[in-house]
Amino acid sequence: MSAADSQDGIVLAVDGGGSKTDAVALDLAGHVLATARAATSSPHIIGVDATIALIDGLVGEIAAQTDGRPLLQANIYLSGLDLPAEVDAFSRSIRGFSWASGSGGRPAIVDNDLFALLRAGTNEADAVAVVCGTGINCVGVRADGTVARYASLGMISGDWGGGWHLGEKALWHAARAVDGRGPATSLVKAVPETFGLADVQAVIEAMHFGRLANAELSALSPAVFRAAREGDAVAGRLVDRQADEIVTFAETTLRKLDLLDRPTPLVLGGGVISARDERLMGGIERGLAARAPLAHVELVTAAPILGAGLLALEAVGSGRDALATARAELSFRQASFSVAG
Repeated sequence: MSAADSQDGIVLAVDGGGSKTDAVALDLAGHVLATARAATSSPHIIGVDATIALIDGLVGEIAAQTDGRPLLQANIYLSGLDLPAEVDAFSRSIRGFSWASGSGGRPAIVDNDLFALLRAGTNEADAVAVVCGTGINCVGVRADGTVARYASLGMISGDWGGGWHLGEKALWHAARAVDGRGPATSLVKAVPETFGLADVQAVIEAMHFGRLANAELSALSPAVFRAAREGDAVAGRLVDRQADEIVTFAETTLRKLDLLDRPTPLVLGGGVISARDERLMGGIERGLAARAPLAHVELVTAAPILGAGLLALEAVGSGRDALATARAELSFRQASFSVAG
């Protein structure tokens, strides 16, 4: 890499969640030079080939906005890269693309989007992050390099919660209330209203015949929280269970990393959490007080592309001033980016 490349070079950061994917280019002083956005890039949702094509398209948009300035480093953080084997396989799959290696031969850094959320919330070496957006996941890091992570594959890997799962449970309870197998719930009205359909049976049939995609169940999550606020017992139990699952993730990860006995940041983010529902947040606070009292919550309302950008700059050795500039400029552009998850 020439001295000119180093001076004019840029870093690329990509954060892909369950609903949106953001990309940003920064110069080495931390200034935002270009941004781009697309739909979800989760390989679990659209497949690896489609994910790579989507990122390639975003890189093309970024290149057009930066007049071909040399790319020094790419950091890519994606929902759906949950297992180390998935991270390795994705890294191998992108090797043929020019953006997968910087102008100096530096390979792209690829990992789960939780690492971007974690960095957006804290720069401490010991930390845990829980995201509750479309899905739910957790990661923890320790100063000695130890990482605790989870498969995050839904029910088959022991997970419970996130917007999609809450929506699935809302429909499940509404269906049982209608046919008499379950208790009455205002979700019977809220579920079809969310989709503009006549009744619960119409929702069931629309999903069965493919007129409603399974992924659209996440749209029911706000209805669950609204029903709970209005006193619906069924919805209230779902919200309480979600709070307990978030606390369980945090406590378990802190224990795995031997961090329960010291003050440690717990970064929380994702669309479900960022809505700041009073019942959910109160349940999290009470649970942590009882089970992980030394953890202190860092609630991330910024999009995790902030963390991805900071990590990309750190990868090329940018200093504190550049990181501060990037944080300020990316935070200022908050409205242009999606909320975590």
